[in-house]
Amino acid sequence: MNATPVIAIVDDDPAVRHAIGRLLRAFGLAVELYAGAAELLASPSLDGIDCVIADVRMPGMNGFALSDALRARGRRMPVIFMTAFDRQGYVQRAQAAGAACLIGKPFEDTEILRCLEQALGLPGGTR
Repeated sequence: MNATPVIAIVDDDPAVRHAIGRLLRAFGLAVELYAGAAELLASPSLDGIDCVIADVRMPGMNGFALSDALRARGRRMPVIFMTAFDRQGYVQRAQAAGAACLIGKPFEDTEILRCLEQALGLPGGTR
């Protein structure tokens, strides 16, 4: 892992993408923003990503398919899924995909930070 973890935020909603990016940058994390799964998979900086936060429902490739594609390429970084829809419908799929967390939108800042601490093995230092 990099000295400063690099978090990829993948969400087709630019307002959500940028808001999460601002939050994580405020806690000293490096952030890269992607409008969709294909954009992340084509990124030359993919090897430097330490964790992915992905929306479950996106046009084209959804968050679960993105996670599968990352694993198929040998990428083992933790993935945090987020959804504005009923989380219950996605719990089993998230678990099967090896998700670090599944959070519902909207979420509290502390929830996403807790998930990142858990996913990256950080000692609660982001807060």
